[in-house]
Amino acid sequence: MSFPKLIPAFTAQLVVEAPANVGTTARGGTILFVPFVPNSGSLKSEASYPIQLDAEFVHGADYVRMDPNGENVRLEIHSVGKDKATGALFRFSYTGSVSLAGAAGKVFRGEPDMATTGFGDAFTHHVFETGDERLGPLQNKVFVGSGRFIIEPGKPLVVEYKISEVTAS
Repeated sequence: MSFPKLIPAFTAQLVVEAPANVGTTARGGTILFVPFVPNSGSLKSEASYPIQLDAEFVHGADYVRMDPNGENVRLEIHSVGKDKATGALFRFSYTGSVSLAGAAGKVFRGEPDMATTGFGDAFTHHVFETGDERLGPLQNKVFVGSGRFIIEPGKPLVVEYKISEVTAS
């Protein structure tokens, strides 16, 4: 029996607006609503990946839930992307966990010394849905990612993910 391997597939850059506090819900925990800047960001295939995609996000949002112990947040993202070449639409969603112990925690807390983070605090599981025949095979694959935050003065926050397909070795 062997462990699966990862095939580099996509780089996603999500441009997000300031969060809004939804409050503490019946399911427990506080939820933050973090909308994407409409018609922005990108999802681009790696040059070696067999399914080529160069898309922007038409619409999307992150629903962030704080763990009760305050050490991690849970991500739930729903978005729609549009392939620039064909106009094909696809649903791009993912869940994940972000550790607040390091640099990513400074971003979530809005600390004045926050800066662009490295990869390693945020890990995700990505799902595609589409009616487009060319992109359809993405629906039957498993994707995982690692994320970071890009901070540039005077610009909206960018969340970047390196996403890989999980496959047999």
